[in-house]
Amino acid sequence: MVFKIPRWPFDKFHYADRELGTQMKATGEVMAIERTIEASMLKAVRSLEIDRYGLRLEEFTQMSDQYIEEKLINPDDNRLFILAEALRRGWTVEKVHEITKISTFFINKIENVVGCENKLTKCLKPIIEELDIEKIHLLNEIVYKEQLSNKGQVSDIEHDKILLKELLKKAKFMGFSDIEIASLLEIKEQDVKKLRSILAIKAVFKMVDTCAAEFEAETPYYYSSYETVNESEPTDSKKVLVLGSGPIRIGQGIEFDYCSVHSAWSLHEEGFESIIVNNNPETVSTDFDTSDRLYFEPLTKEDVMNIIEHEKPAGVVVQFGGQTAINLAKPLQLEGVNILGTSVESIDLAEDRDKFIKLLKELDIPAPLGDVASSLKEAQLIAEDIGYPVLVRPSYVLGGRAMEVVYNTIELREYMANAVKATPDQPVLVDKYITGTEIEVDAISDGEVVVIP
Repeated sequence: MVFKIPRWPFDKFHYADRELGTQMKATGEVMAIERTIEASMLKAVRSLEIDRYGLRLEEFTQMSDQYIEEKLINPDDNRLFILAEALRRGWTVEKVHEITKISTFFINKIENVVGCENKLTKCLKPIIEELDIEKIHLLNEIVYKEQLSNKGQVSDIEHDKILLKELLKKAKFMGFSDIEIASLLEIKEQDVKKLRSILAIKAVFKMVDTCAAEFEAETPYYYSSYETVNESEPTDSKKVLVLGSGPIRIGQGIEFDYCSVHSAWSLHEEGFESIIVNNNPETVSTDFDTSDRLYFEPLTKEDVMNIIEHEKPAGVVVQFGGQTAINLAKPLQLEGVNILGTSVESIDLAEDRDKFIKLLKELDIPAPLGDVASSLKEAQLIAEDIGYPVLVRPSYVLGGRAMEVVYNTIELREYMANAVKATPDQPVLVDKYITGTEIEVDAISDGEVVVIP
């Protein structure tokens, strides 16, 4: 099953009209491949890179029924999540169909996802709370001992384990990510992964046969699923995994695709098997003959780690996938993955605005006045000190996403309330804005020679 979702740039343009009609508003799209419509839909949602991993959005739980109905009549980019919220409130498939005129076939699929959410919270959550997640790794041992003492009879804890595996397997087969399951069960993402490992619930990879079984395909590509048969057999070759850039959006476009494709070609020339991971059907990197192996998957830690654990590459290249791949560098390194090229520490030094400002001061390199703020109060103090207009932006962003020039305190307050949620973990940089001046230099270095193209 193939599911596509357009990528709208409203995360960059907060004041744009979000209503969808005949006017072209998307900058790109994502594509997901899975065994069911539900699973491919959820995979497509997390491929969008809008910090959403399922069909639940907290802000809509607070909205009135009237607001939900209005949004169903006048669709915007959140329509999929609004549909799920309506069904979560007990609205019938027929009622939603009457309002939206969407085929009941598709509304039923969304209802299946909502039903699985309910099962996880009503059935699985009490079991997890009772077993205590800290002792979960002892589960197999406890069950085994009980089986011996009960002479094969099913005990309560064994029954819980069977139910636990059944529900978790169903959720994974339906496309739920570990992070979404963790959110529903109110536990940590790594605990869900640990639980899956104990219960032997593991992703397998299915093949898209580019020769339609007429003869053996030399250029098949793969996607993950939670079934039993694995159709992707890793080779014994030296291999390197290249992360693509995901959907095209303003600030992260075709140049990253160009870079990742050339990276795959260069690796191939150097005698390595090149593996590309991407989810954008409009790019050269997802042409099935660009790399030695292609995985059509979301660029999230869980999905990429599934591939890494399966293929066991010598290393991963993150430099050519834009902000998408850069943001995965640290989480992957913490999982023990070898990040090739620029070190995670150097990436962090360049991307963390606070560290970067301190480095510039150390090296005596002039830069516009500025500082980092973790709250509105701090941002106001910095802005008053250096004077308006100021340029405000979070760390770890490329291409101007969530970046604005503000001219007074009212605009600054609005920005801090809507565009970002500033915290000590995610500070906002407040810089003096120099009107009418923009300087940009791209440079690449091997540690000795610096090339400025």
